[in-house]
Amino acid sequence: MNHGSIVSGLLRHFVLTLRLNFRSKQAIVYGYFVPVFFLLAFGSVFRADTPPLFGEMGQILAISILGGACFGLPTALVAERERGVWRRYRLLPAPTLGLVLSTLAARLIIVGSAVGLQIGLARLIYHTPFPLNPGQLTIGFIPVAFAFMGLGLLVAALADDVPAVQALGQCLFLPMILIGGVGVPLVALPAWAQFFAGFMPGRYAVEVLQDCFSDPHGLHKSGFGLIALGIIGAAAGIVGAKLFRWDAGPRRNGRSTFLWVSLALLSWIGVGAVAAATGRLKPLASTASRYESITFAQMDSITYEDLPGDNELVSRLAPSYRGSIVPPIYQEFSTKLKLWPAAQASDAGQTARNLLSVAAIADIVADLHEAEIARAVFDELQERIGREELRRVLTWIILRPDESTVIVTAPELGLKRHPPEALVRERSVLYAKKFLGRLLGKIPD
Repeated sequence: MNHGSIVSGLLRHFVLTLRLNFRSKQAIVYGYFVPVFFLLAFGSVFRADTPPLFGEMGQILAISILGGACFGLPTALVAERERGVWRRYRLLPAPTLGLVLSTLAARLIIVGSAVGLQIGLARLIYHTPFPLNPGQLTIGFIPVAFAFMGLGLLVAALADDVPAVQALGQCLFLPMILIGGVGVPLVALPAWAQFFAGFMPGRYAVEVLQDCFSDPHGLHKSGFGLIALGIIGAAAGIVGAKLFRWDAGPRRNGRSTFLWVSLALLSWIGVGAVAAATGRLKPLASTASRYESITFAQMDSITYEDLPGDNELVSRLAPSYRGSIVPPIYQEFSTKLKLWPAAQASDAGQTARNLLSVAAIADIVADLHEAEIARAVFDELQERIGREELRRVLTWIILRPDESTVIVTAPELGLKRHPPEALVRERSVLYAKKFLGRLLGKIPD
């Protein structure tokens, strides 16, 4: 048989595989119904975000790919093997690799359409913005799908029947959902779970997809994640191909099978070890990563019409002292702020929360110099945090006023009274709006 006939045969096999998958109830459930279920579940929890689900789309899309690759793919392969389909394929002159790649390509189309469905439904139901980098999202989708389909191929090689696929698939699916950063946001996990998530491909899949979706710079920070997914996918795919079976029936799991499977697991351990050695697995504080996902669209959604004036009773703010005489109280308070330990938090989000709390406390207790204190806080924020990052942090504080912690008393700064936390958070948002409006040029300074 000539080369053209083989290519034509593989193309027909690809089309046939697609048609059979769309006729399979199990393929439809794992490929589409399960992802939609998780979309609605996430929507019920995060629909109050602004914009809704924008910071969780990486998880939602990763679940779609994970379900289609680790359940849909091996279920289809094992079901066909049980019906004797692959034993008949063995008689064909087409190479084994070509038939497997044709099957994987068909699954890639199904998983890709599920991802597109998720994005469309999120937009339709929750008004979630489209990805900031659709082209890079397409690029990032490939290594994520490659890694998960490699695992799916390995599951198909090890499973004796379809029920065994469910059991083995759950061994991969549940850990990544629960402690792998896929189902539960990584930042919400305890430190030990965040560490172990670094040994699982789900964490890197979410990071890559979320960067493409909400980071204006796209994949510029995703180099390690892309490499990790490539290594894990290649190891699982090679082992899955090595253990691939044409015939139905129980596998004889000898020493060689154990060694091959260990090779696939070693790729997980190797990736996690490198991530730990390079400091990538440090625990994330509850404030981390939240403000980093803030977009320009979210910044533009902030309104300033109802803000009190700078000279009114609430949230007073002194004018800028650039080019004018600086009051001694401003200089004295600015010096105290620079030495204040709470203004030196390791996370920019927490630093901003603490500093805004100072302005809020002074405002609530009607300090005689509250306007000068607020100006000192604004200038200190600009000095400590880069302009672009500060915009994101202030937007995050405005949109997520109840996250992380706030300071309710600062005796080191002469603010000894203890106003209610809820009031401190409320005034912090007012000052954050005043500061953000000035940084964006929407409020004259």
